[in-house]
Amino acid sequence: MAGGLKEVRERIVSVQNTKQITSAMKMVAAAKLRRAQEAITRMRPYAEKLQAVLSNVSDSLDAGEGVFSEKREVKHVLYVAITSNRGLCGGFNNNIIKAVRKGMQQTDATCHVLPLGKKANDAFEKDPNLAPVGFEEDAWQIFDELNFDRAQTIAEDIMAQFEGGQYDEVKIVYNRFVNAAVQDATVENYLPLEPSEEETGPSTDTDYIFEPSQEEIIERIIPNSLKVQLYKGLLDSHASEHGARMTAMHQATENAGELLRDLRISYNKARQASITTEILEIVAGSEALDS
Repeated sequence: MAGGLKEVRERIVSVQNTKQITSAMKMVAAAKLRRAQEAITRMRPYAEKLQAVLSNVSDSLDAGEGVFSEKREVKHVLYVAITSNRGLCGGFNNNIIKAVRKGMQQTDATCHVLPLGKKANDAFEKDPNLAPVGFEEDAWQIFDELNFDRAQTIAEDIMAQFEGGQYDEVKIVYNRFVNAAVQDATVENYLPLEPSEEETGPSTDTDYIFEPSQEEIIERIIPNSLKVQLYKGLLDSHASEHGARMTAMHQATENAGELLRDLRISYNKARQASITTEILEIVAGSEALDS
């Protein structure tokens, strides 16, 4: 029984240590989440407004006009898979990897994957047929130092690949931040540009005066909008990661607490049984001496 008590005590100490770690990780994730949430909260209105301006300005252009709006026969598809560098965040990374693989299974086109995040790189690097060319080798390390300049470089490479005909379609797959407990795995069409939902509604008769020309304005707005769109996806994923990790560590801490309660009950029962056995042995020995 003593051996059993020792094993239970060791398990209790182990679970207590684990609980302390998960509790600390939860607090760290919560602190990082606040900063990441502020970043995406500031970026999202700007990105949405920029997209709305682009839609309004380009509304009168002929369909398919412009290199980034060109519709082609889809033979080559690029998936930009945005994950985190680390795990311990529930199904955060697996949801993205599954969404990418599901998309590849649903098309007959040749698919490549541009991983942004270590987990995506680990998932797809073993398949050389999925590796894209013409991108920085360390693009997957973007979350080591996330900023707009690095996102801009990657977006420029993607646009150059699309413009050069290497890819006929580009999709971004990322977790859209809803709140700390909810992250929505999203597959977003990146290129070619498609009309927004607002464009499919009744058209307006508003006349605009453009200075310089409408084409020149669109030529400048579209690349900037695509850069912002990619950066927004990265910020969404960054905030979602910390939300998912905070939620996962909160659940792990609660589970550790429940396990500790069960172990303590088992320990007390075993200790009580051990004490009872020892008392019985003492009584039996005393009676034997008396006789």
